[in-house]
Amino acid sequence: MNEIKRKPELLAPAGDMERLKAAVRFGADAVYLAGKSFGMRTACHNFGPEEMREAVAYAHAHGVKVYVTCNVVPHPDDFEALPEFLQETWAAGVDAFIVSDLGVFRLIRRILPEAELHVSTQAGVTNAESANLFYELGARRIVPARELSLRELALLRRDIPADMEIEAFVHGAMCVSFSGRCLLSSYLTGRDSNRGDCAQPCRWKYALMEEKRPGEYFPITEDDRGAYILNSRDMCMIQHIPELLAAGVTSFKIEGRAKSAYYVATMVNAYRMALDAALEGRQPEPWVLDEVNKISHRDYSTGFFFDTEPGQFYANGGYIRSYEVCAAVLGWQDGILTAAQRNRFFEGDTVEIVAPGVKPVELKVTGMTDINGEPVPSAKHAEMVLRIPCDTPVPEGALIRKLKP
Repeated sequence: MNEIKRKPELLAPAGDMERLKAAVRFGADAVYLAGKSFGMRTACHNFGPEEMREAVAYAHAHGVKVYVTCNVVPHPDDFEALPEFLQETWAAGVDAFIVSDLGVFRLIRRILPEAELHVSTQAGVTNAESANLFYELGARRIVPARELSLRELALLRRDIPADMEIEAFVHGAMCVSFSGRCLLSSYLTGRDSNRGDCAQPCRWKYALMEEKRPGEYFPITEDDRGAYILNSRDMCMIQHIPELLAAGVTSFKIEGRAKSAYYVATMVNAYRMALDAALEGRQPEPWVLDEVNKISHRDYSTGFFFDTEPGQFYANGGYIRSYEVCAAVLGWQDGILTAAQRNRFFEGDTVEIVAPGVKPVELKVTGMTDINGEPVPSAKHAEMVLRIPCDTPVPEGALIRKLKP
C-alpha cells in the first residue's frame, strides 16, 4: 500500500518577499505563505495579489513550490470574500492550499476542482480514519497534529494511501494548546488566535492577585523556576532526521513565518544539510547541528515525537539570542564584498559569513568604506551600503552575523 518513493521535501516559511528569497537561496524545496487574509499569521507582512504573483514567479523560476495557507477558523462573514481570494490566488499559479476547515475545503473543491489541497495541522488529525476521510474528499497531503509521536506517525503512514503525503513540523515554536486551537488570546485580549491574530498570552509572566489587595502581586512558582507556566519550549529535530524519514515523513516543515530572513536562511541551510546527509546515510557535520543555536530561540525539545512531553520553559518568556545579523550581501567582486547594513558593527569586528551549503566563514572587518569609497569606522545607518575586503567569493543573498557582546 505504501510503496511509492518520493524525494523528501524541505518546506520553509515565508512571511514576505525577503524571507521567501532567503528560503529559496538557502535550499528550500517549497515555501508556505499567506495572502493578506485567511492565514494564521496576521503579524507578518504577507502577500497581496501582485506580491503573490511575484512570489510564485520567483519561486517557480528556481524550481521551488508555493503553498498558500488558508487555515483560519472562518466565521460566516468570511465566506463573502473567500471565493474571490481563492480564485485570484490560484490564478497566481500557487501549487496548493493548506486548509483546516471542512467548509473551506468543500468550497475549494467546488470552485477550483483542480486545486491541490493539504490538510493543516489546525485540523487536528491524529489517526488514519480522519486522514483517509480527507483523502476521499480530495486531499493529497496531511499535516498531522503535532501531538503525535514518531511511533504514531509510522502507524498513520502504514494505514493511509501510498500517494497521500505526510508533512511534519520539525523546528520552531510550539503552541501550548492542541494543534494551535487556543482561546486564551480571545478571552484576555479579544484577539482571535484561530484567525491569525494571537497575542501570545502563553508567553506572558503570570502572578496571583487577591481581590482585597489590588496591585499586590503574589508570584506563581514551580520548583522555584519562575512564573512562565504556559511558555512551551521550541521544537528542534535536526538530530533526528533519520527517525523522521523512517516514520514516513514526506515534507520537513520549519515553523516561523513571523521570524526574520536571517532565521529562515540559517534554519533552511542547516536542515538542508542535515536532510541531505541523512539521505546519503551519513551524519551531518558538527557545525550544521550548531547552527540551530545561532538564531533566536527558546530552550529546545523534541516535541511529542518520542512519547515524552516537550516541557515548559519557566525562566522567562523571551528568547536566547547569542548572534545578530549585521548585513546582507549584495555582491562580491575582485576581493571586495558589498553589503547592506542590518545592525551596527565596527571595523575590527570578527564576523561570520553565512552562505548556502557551506560552513560559515570568519572574516575580520578591515578597511571598511561607504559607497563613495570613504573610510568608515562603523556601520551605523540602517541599509547603509558598505564595501569590505574579503578574499573569499561570497554569493548575493549571503548574510553577515556576529556574536553579541
